[in-house]
Amino acid sequence: QLQLVESGGGLVQPGGSLRLSCAASGFTLDYYVIGWFRQAPGKEREGVSCISRSGGSTNSADSVKGRFTISRDNAKNTVYLQMNNLKPDDTAVYYCAGFRVGLLFRQCELRSVLYDLWGQGTQVTVSS
Repeated sequence: QLQLVESGGGLVQPGGSLRLSCAASGFTLDYYVIGWFRQAPGKEREGVSCISRSGGSTNSADSVKGRFTISRDNAKNTVYLQMNNLKPDDTAVYYCAGFRVGLLFRQCELRSVLYDLWGQGTQVTVSS
């Protein structure tokens, strides 16, 4: 069974940091573009960051640029989202998601409709 499993969420004060992990189970991440998305109560889901299958290309929402960094370790079958200088507006359930691509697909995109494999989500709460 193909699964993505997020971990690393929690409660943090404004200005603090968290690192989210997205681990693949039942398949190898090498062939997948991976993205992080989030959804706050009463709001639509939004794309946060994505990373190409090789890790050579990333893309992030303007709201997190300079604060969040996405990376991947294909040997560990895991993608990470390092979140620094967290703000209350970052409070949301964070999901990792993936879609399989061919060798020539070297970019990533934050359009959620492309993603067909989703994790269960991890809660991030930024509050004093």
